[in-house]
Amino acid sequence: MSSQPSERLIVALDVASYDAARGLVESLSPYAGWFKIGSVLFTREGPRVCEVVKRAGAKLFLDLKFHDIPNTVRGAVKNALAIGADMMTLHASGGTTMLGAARETVESSNRSDAILVAVTVLTHLSEAEWNATFGHKGMVEDTVVSLARMARSAGMNGVVASAKELPAIKRALGRECIVVTPGIRLPESGADDQTRVVTPGQAVRDGADFLVVGRPIIAALDPVAACREVVARMGA
Repeated sequence: MSSQPSERLIVALDVASYDAARGLVESLSPYAGWFKIGSVLFTREGPRVCEVVKRAGAKLFLDLKFHDIPNTVRGAVKNALAIGADMMTLHASGGTTMLGAARETVESSNRSDAILVAVTVLTHLSEAEWNATFGHKGMVEDTVVSLARMARSAGMNGVVASAKELPAIKRALGRECIVVTPGIRLPESGADDQTRVVTPGQAVRDGADFLVVGRPIIAALDPVAACREVVARMGA
């Protein structure tokens, strides 16, 4: 994995149209190595919006959080690879059989370098809401580490997890476990609808391998300047 901050920055294309996504990719691709396409943009524009990222020479993080029976996930992963996904997400709660099916699909393709990351606990969930929703009486961090350990055993390259839980994951699973960290905000930014957030510099110091940044860049008055600031703070 590259040590260059720009190659570890994933800009979230949390926009509603092909044209908006294309404009951001064209302006930001000199400064960010990755772009994330999630369910809102993908369900509106389909695979053609993924082509925008690939044409720019950037890498594609397809964040559709696959969570289904193993055979369905096999087909979804195969299709994701075909449209150029360099990284993709699956819900860790799908279990070892589902995650293993995804790994087998990647290994049997000509895209064995594709990165599979499991989603642990969504970053909008506070500890209180997590416990109330799932009937737990514990810390989110414990659940995240447990899911991360299971995901690694099933063949995932790593996990998506808040930087708040990042140190615990690295302690438990070591440096080889890739951690993709959303919920990144500049010091002057608000938390929006996420509760477990952190600054770029702190996330890198804690061991994050990739940082996902959306609104602080794409909603800025000058997205290019904001993107460059995030990269600078990652390397500080």
